[in-house]
Amino acid sequence: MTRLPNGKAAYAARMQKARQAKPKTKNAVSTGFDEKTKIWFNGKMVRWQEATVHVMSHVIHYGSSVFEGFRCYNSANGPVIFRLKDHIDRLFDSAKIYRIDMPFTKAEIMQACIDVVKLNRLEACYLRPVAFRGYHSLGVDPRLCPTVVAIAALMWGKYLGPEALKAGVDVRVASWNRMRPNTFPSMAKAASNYMPSQLVKLEAKIDHYVEGIMLDSNGYVSEGSGENIFLLYRGKLYTPPLTASILPGITRDCTITMARELGCEVIEANVPREMLYISDEVFFTGSAAEITPIRSIDRITIGNGACGPLTGRLQDRFFAIVEGRAEDVYGWLTPVH
Repeated sequence: MTRLPNGKAAYAARMQKARQAKPKTKNAVSTGFDEKTKIWFNGKMVRWQEATVHVMSHVIHYGSSVFEGFRCYNSANGPVIFRLKDHIDRLFDSAKIYRIDMPFTKAEIMQACIDVVKLNRLEACYLRPVAFRGYHSLGVDPRLCPTVVAIAALMWGKYLGPEALKAGVDVRVASWNRMRPNTFPSMAKAASNYMPSQLVKLEAKIDHYVEGIMLDSNGYVSEGSGENIFLLYRGKLYTPPLTASILPGITRDCTITMARELGCEVIEANVPREMLYISDEVFFTGSAAEITPIRSIDRITIGNGACGPLTGRLQDRFFAIVEGRAEDVYGWLTPVH
């Protein structure tokens, strides 16, 4: 009879298998990690391998962290960070909601984001600032735990796939709902809020979809696992309101601004699930997803099953601004150099 390996041997075997499967190319697409870059860690630039925390830190046991994610684009005018101030404002808002004391000012964190790009000599990247409760005590009461802040740069490509921006993605309505009001604060971008998002993403992938769409506690459309959502229905653009337990997305705000600039009426209102199926266009927005069309929902084709005309125009306008081919009339970009 074959003897089962003990815990240590099984763990070692899994790690060996993972190492063998890991792509050997620089900036592997599977993770986006470039371990040669440096991370801003509590006010100092440290090597990737040195940016560590103790296993008994409060964040590991209770998910007590808030974070942001946004892109630096390689524009015609050099590297530019997309809506840096707005993302850092939201980071501090999230910390305030969860009563996480921030040991640095907004200006210091903004400068640190610029420094991470500049020091690592990056032309384009995805920036991830995170603030979390560190090592002190294990109890749920977090008041004595220090706040640790870190900022890393990832080499992320197109979040929902390289062909997604034109071909669109296949999604499903998730069996998991967005949190009910007064259970979790949905306006905070907190790590704990993304546990249901992981279930939504896993469920979608297992069923051969790219992404899932969550409904709110009343059965109205809320958002994806990490994206806001828009629907073009009978010539008007709809998006769920803040009361549908959505994260107030910054790319969502850009999309509303650009759509109105194009002469399209934008309505923030409760969206019934069935409206998804009969809309002419549906698309996701987000700092990682940018503006990604949805070609089918629950195997029902949306519009022509590809990027629709309005979605395409919004994409063109968005990328023209971030790539420096159009004037940044809204002040969305922060030059790195």
